[in-house]
Amino acid sequence: MLRNRYPCYLASEAVQPNEALEVRDKYSGEVATRVALADAGMIEHAIAAAASAEPAMRAFPPYARQAVLEQCVARFRERQDELALALCIEAGKPIKDAEGEVTRLVDTFRVAAEEAVRIDGEVLNLEISRRADGYRGFVQRVPIGACSFITPFNFPLNLVAHKVAPAIAAGCPFVLKPSEKTPIGALIIGEVLAATDLPKGAFSVLPCRIEDAGPFVSDERLKLLSFTGGQVGWDLKAKAGRKKVVLELGGNAACIVDADQGGARIDRVVERLVFGSYYQSGQSCIKVQRVYAHRSVYAELRLRFVAATKALKAGDPRERDTFLGPLIDEASAERLATWIAEAERAGAKRLCGGGRERNRLEATVLEDVPRDAKIHRLEAFGPVTLLCAFDDFDDALARVNDSDYGLQAGVFTDSLAHATRAWDRLEVGGVVVNDVPSFRVDNMPYGGVKRSGLGREGIRYAIEDMTERRLMVLRG
Repeated sequence: MLRNRYPCYLASEAVQPNEALEVRDKYSGEVATRVALADAGMIEHAIAAAASAEPAMRAFPPYARQAVLEQCVARFRERQDELALALCIEAGKPIKDAEGEVTRLVDTFRVAAEEAVRIDGEVLNLEISRRADGYRGFVQRVPIGACSFITPFNFPLNLVAHKVAPAIAAGCPFVLKPSEKTPIGALIIGEVLAATDLPKGAFSVLPCRIEDAGPFVSDERLKLLSFTGGQVGWDLKAKAGRKKVVLELGGNAACIVDADQGGARIDRVVERLVFGSYYQSGQSCIKVQRVYAHRSVYAELRLRFVAATKALKAGDPRERDTFLGPLIDEASAERLATWIAEAERAGAKRLCGGGRERNRLEATVLEDVPRDAKIHRLEAFGPVTLLCAFDDFDDALARVNDSDYGLQAGVFTDSLAHATRAWDRLEVGGVVVNDVPSFRVDNMPYGGVKRSGLGREGIRYAIEDMTERRLMVLRG
């Protein structure tokens, strides 16, 4: 079970000035625990400490950074049941999904430990003309400095890990604001970090009210802002000043099912589509929101997809056979129910689902959804999937691109020509062939285009953002 209260972490130390933040069990709605809430003074202290820790973190050698990350891996493995239960309670995440996220937390820190000692530079040949005769160039990568991280509720461990782990590997102190809806996972990470040899003041983990969070964005002592969340990220970028900004702002991911996926193949396609559509109640930036199936396989896919969706077990996320848990709050379920009703009034057909009780929404399938409906144009971030038939593969590509978002897309096809054409033409950060766009491995570059954001996560790619090239020219 969760503890009765949790401290926050200020300049590497646990502090418990209050128990002002209630964290609710997202299934029962009851208060599960209470967390210390940082005020403006604590945030100022944390930023000052991070800025002061820059020299110590820069001097903290790569092998020591690696040792810290490896220590974290060992502690996370020891506490994996506690971490999974915390996710289950604070996020309403089904226990199997929660255990999977703990595995990814371990993977992310493990990969960061490996990368910590591989941040290499280069030697440049400067002798491109006679005037540079005898000159050599050398480039090293140095930490960018103190970083600011803001993370959302849906992956309270892994999205924190994708910012914290590369920062440690790169030698950057940081301040972190976890979601006030799901702060426990980040605070447990803070507890583990507090027991390592990181320099004093190198990190702070501070749940806080939105109205107090401005310095995480605007303070000029912070050299990088990495934000994962909604479209408010663009407003934060405008307020960030001269600092580097990395944004991951969601999507409405599409999946194409080609004409050659009928027959025996269709069962696996449907299995993956159902998983991609409804895992952790669809609260993922790369959940399958739109499915475009070739007309020759559409009827069979539609039949099997709807049947499989109806068969999903919804209920208490602590039960191991539960696949569909609650949404993060009642407002999210109500929003989606409104969008579904709006689409139906505009001509969409509901094939199953749509019922709502508090923050629980049934897994829902719609077809013939108008392209201008909110559920088609915007990010659903819940258990709703749209089905549509197509006749021409190039038209399907165009339909996928008919979106303001571009995070990831999936293509089920046996045609190498179609796979590479999708890779060339789809306006997304990543194309997943013969699986759903929901697929992610933690060392791959991950991020989007258009309204989905800018920059890339994935340990090595995040380290690139958290370091700067510094040139030395040597005259022989």
